[in-house]
Amino acid sequence: MTKAQLLRLSVVLVSIFMILLIIVYWDNVGTAHFYLHTSVSRPQSPGAIPGIAAGEGWDALPDVDEFLAKLLSSSLKQNSSISRKTEQLLLQGSGKPGVSNLEEKVRGYDWSTHNDRNSLDQEKLQVERQRTLREFCANSSLAFPNKERSFDDIPNYELNHLIVDDRHGIIYCYVPKVACTNWKRVMIVLSESLLDQGVPYQKPLDIPREHVHNTSTHLTFNKFWRRYGKFSRHLMKIKLKKYTKFLFVRDPFVRLISAFRSKFELENEEFYQRFAIPMLKLYSNHTSLPTSVREAFKAGFRVSFSNFIQYLLDPRTEKMVPFNEHWRQIYRLCHPCQIDYDFIGKLETLDEDAAYLLQLLKVDRLLRFPPSYRNRTASSWEDDWFAKIPLAWRQQLYKLYEADFVLFGYPKPENLLKD
Repeated sequence: MTKAQLLRLSVVLVSIFMILLIIVYWDNVGTAHFYLHTSVSRPQSPGAIPGIAAGEGWDALPDVDEFLAKLLSSSLKQNSSISRKTEQLLLQGSGKPGVSNLEEKVRGYDWSTHNDRNSLDQEKLQVERQRTLREFCANSSLAFPNKERSFDDIPNYELNHLIVDDRHGIIYCYVPKVACTNWKRVMIVLSESLLDQGVPYQKPLDIPREHVHNTSTHLTFNKFWRRYGKFSRHLMKIKLKKYTKFLFVRDPFVRLISAFRSKFELENEEFYQRFAIPMLKLYSNHTSLPTSVREAFKAGFRVSFSNFIQYLLDPRTEKMVPFNEHWRQIYRLCHPCQIDYDFIGKLETLDEDAAYLLQLLKVDRLLRFPPSYRNRTASSWEDDWFAKIPLAWRQQLYKLYEADFVLFGYPKPENLLKD
């Protein structure tokens, strides 16, 4: 074999190796992600990848963001036919949501249909909510940690609540204790990120709760670095610009009551070990506690709501570890002053907001949002729950969550903050 033949063979082998390396690196992540068309995968004409003409390389790109935007649009077009087929499948299988676990079997679950609020009223409501948010984000009189930082300054680990559905162009920031279990179920159905016996789930309530909260089920922004490397922030910004972004919020004090009820009034082994034991030792002066939550409950060792408030106000708490997501402030979970949300829903108007949002997303024919639970924590409970909490603590607690009250238009609870 001549030197020229050996050289040509070497070039071919090196090229194949590089192509395979690129394919592995980009992880073949699917719809609206990078998909490099090569001679190995599919024959393509010159210039098949938008933004790169035949013979040009990476150095020829005038702007990385523009390239990624074109590539994103191209990927969405390529997958539109697949999306239509899937939507037809979902329509065929749509119907009354099934009940798959104990949580949804509890008495009081509301299976009735709800009339949609007038679209014009809903539109005005969204305009008002967004205006309130933007005004206070720009208002220097409202100060809270990290308010002035840019999106680029947000660490990746703080972007773990932003769930992406590339099939429909949706980004959802989930807030625990604000119907996030069912919204995560909706995102799983839409993105087809979870299969049941090889077939994507079609009904939200068919998805087991343990799968809903498994972090591997969802594509979130904090996973982008591992998949896209140095292009991750560019791609995030493009998706934030092109996709519909939404979140649901709740009265901050009521959310705290709900978090306390679910994590400390029920037998939750994880929260007993991680939080209840330290609280009982620090604020109830217990030195010897049962090793399991069941034994603790039988012996009468329970965290009180007062203990919980002490824990939140204790300056040592966040020095050791950031607030758990179930009571972390919404502005810290979803970064509303850095991300321009297209839709702000509220738990207090969940049924109407959910129905209107699904219409806006053009997926209302594919699924219904699971009906609301009538026995959820109500705003009217605040007075009773905070009755035994000292006034000074209530005032400190309001300052801790003031940004959430103001940004999302919740009135200051004056009756709790005065004698």
